[in-house]
Amino acid sequence: MTTFEQVQALADTVLFEGYVLYPYRADDAKNRVRWQFGVLAPEALSEADASEHSALQSELLLESHPDNVAVRLRFLQVQQRTVQRSVDGVMEEVSQLDSGDTAYLPFDEAVLQEFDVCVDVSTVAETPRHELFDVPGAVTVEPVPGGQLTRKRLPVRASVEVSARALPGPYGVTRLRVVVRNLTAWGPAAPLQRQEALRSSLVAAHLLARLDRGRFLSLTDPPEWAAGYVRDCDNSGVWPVLVGAESARDMVLCSPIILPDHPAVATESTTQFFDSTEMDEMLSLRALTLTDEEKRAVRGTDPRAAELLEQVEQLPPELMDRLHGAVRYLTQRPRTQPATSAPDGDAETDGIEIDGTLVREGSKVLLRPGAKPADAQDIFVAGRTATVTKVMHDVDGRDHVAVLLDDDPGQDIARIHGRFLYFAPDEIEPLGVRT
Repeated sequence: MTTFEQVQALADTVLFEGYVLYPYRADDAKNRVRWQFGVLAPEALSEADASEHSALQSELLLESHPDNVAVRLRFLQVQQRTVQRSVDGVMEEVSQLDSGDTAYLPFDEAVLQEFDVCVDVSTVAETPRHELFDVPGAVTVEPVPGGQLTRKRLPVRASVEVSARALPGPYGVTRLRVVVRNLTAWGPAAPLQRQEALRSSLVAAHLLARLDRGRFLSLTDPPEWAAGYVRDCDNSGVWPVLVGAESARDMVLCSPIILPDHPAVATESTTQFFDSTEMDEMLSLRALTLTDEEKRAVRGTDPRAAELLEQVEQLPPELMDRLHGAVRYLTQRPRTQPATSAPDGDAETDGIEIDGTLVREGSKVLLRPGAKPADAQDIFVAGRTATVTKVMHDVDGRDHVAVLLDDDPGQDIARIHGRFLYFAPDEIEPLGVRT
């Protein structure tokens, strides 16, 4: 059985995505507009700005006679941190407090909040379960040399509603619905400011759902018989994926970021960069190039940023070497023959053989992006037909097929400007027709 603890590192990666970005200083422009994923704002802001949402909904499919479901809501509660300097025994608020190897800066930090709701599926099929969660506000003071840091959290109220419905058909499928709402009262004077509203929001909100018995169906790659059930699921603000071991079907992560089924934090990654895990080597090297003055600002921006800097500075050479050159997602068996070179030796080629069919300019193909697409564009184009515009060969020995979507009304403009979509040869299926 998969446990919440086994997937915590993955869930934390989602939780802190974009928390603070390189160069990890509060005074950098990119860290002044934060938290774009999974924000459930107070209803007052949502009503005033249609781009903001105060609720999320996830619909999951269960099979094999499920009984108990444990749902865990996780989010960040923002806390405002101000900096005060002691002047003749009186504290005055300042924009920076220099203290040894640290330059303390005002910054909005965040505190993890978790709430669990455990239900019997048969019970909530009759009467939905509704739980209220209140997170109290708080003010704390931390003395530092030459002054103090004052942290203030505003109260937050949230609700979680869990319901279930047995779906018609011979397969014994149950649809579980979880709705999370931000019910925090918030009504400052106009105009409404997002920065202020974030302090009353659920930030990076996501769900973990675990079954004691039964299995979740994949909504990303469902069996053919379940495709209709999946199309009828309404997920708003989250993307549900299976998590845990590759064969596990007992836990789902409802993520505000699009992920494939069974995502995992790279084994080479030892540091939380708040920027996913695909750029660990680059970010480690960039962090090491910070000046001493910049490092002082990093240490004073946020405790997590200070910890990140310390980890990078103490990273042994053998662990740094592990970050370089990892290769994943290799095709299990070759489907393609190398592209044939154009007579003039240009990088553009005549064509490439895929599954015994020569694919070149004008060929019709069916788009089948990777077996586990985690890119939104891949999901939108999967299963659509396209026309090959060229086959390219790069300096690393890889082939790329450039295409235009057949049903794209703007394909003529895309052709003029060279705005093609590119796929690896094993992501397309020849249709054996040329135009």
